[in-house]
Amino acid sequence: MFAVIALAAVATGCAKRGPPSGGPPDLDPPAVVSATPDSGASHVPLDAHISITFSEPMEPRSGADAVALAPPVDIAKRGWHGRTLVLELGQPLEPNQTYTLFVAGTARDRHGNAMGPGASVVFSTADSFPRGRITGEIEARGFAAPGLSLWCYHALREHVPDSTARDFDAIGLVDRLDQFRVDGLEVPGRYKLWAFADLNSNRSFEPEVDILAPVDTTFDLTPEHPEAAGVKITVINPRAPGTLKGTVVDSLADTVGVLRVLATSESDTSKRCWPPSTAITSSSSSSTPDRGRSARSAISTTRGRGNPSSSGRASRGTSRCFRPPRWSTS
Repeated sequence: MFAVIALAAVATGCAKRGPPSGGPPDLDPPAVVSATPDSGASHVPLDAHISITFSEPMEPRSGADAVALAPPVDIAKRGWHGRTLVLELGQPLEPNQTYTLFVAGTARDRHGNAMGPGASVVFSTADSFPRGRITGEIEARGFAAPGLSLWCYHALREHVPDSTARDFDAIGLVDRLDQFRVDGLEVPGRYKLWAFADLNSNRSFEPEVDILAPVDTTFDLTPEHPEAAGVKITVINPRAPGTLKGTVVDSLADTVGVLRVLATSESDTSKRCWPPSTAITSSSSSSTPDRGRSARSAISTTRGRGNPSSSGRASRGTSRCFRPPRWSTS
């Protein structure tokens, strides 16, 4: 009896002194550490083996489903080899074509941590990598900018994007510093951007929840100016709670009554103005559109280097305003 009790006491003491099992929880998001082909690669074979390696083991389903190619290419099979995802294409790549291999921010590691902003790799089957590029930053109002994607289309393809087909010609993803870059654009060329914010993270556009709106600026890329840099885009979530700030001057000095300030929203308080300036700036109300009425996304751009142009024209010394069909720019 004494030996059994002593043994139990020793075992209990050792258990109390031991370190906790499992170690600290993994809270770091996964990242893409390498890809084949590499970003910026040219002369990629039409039957190329495409793979992407992450910084840690991934949850197989969310990681595989988050990977796609643009322009769209049928992916017959997705297979994991440790931290590397290998894509088996159902069709060969097109010659003289630039592709973007992108990973949506919904990809998660085995501990459930999402990537967040996502990642992209751009390569080309042509003999040289196209020099065209659009870079800049996003100012997001009413939501977080990282993870927002910019869909790029040739300006001649004037149409509404098909969010289910992912029919864009190129794509740029906004990083944790609110910066974006669209690479591999043919020069000369004219391009349009659409901003897509997947606010419910289901990789599809739902008009009642998400944001999908055009940037009303056409970017002209030429051999002399192949890059449009320093572009600033403001994207507004019309469903986010609004804030109205100001000062109340009470000239009555009434100490008995109660002073109330009421803010009444309109269905669309945005407007578009063209002042005599080289910059395109936004103009929007400080109140939020009523949730029960039609909500509209607002986007504005400010020109940086490069040669972005706009379809609107105004003579110097004048300013004209009108209501836009979808969003506001000035």
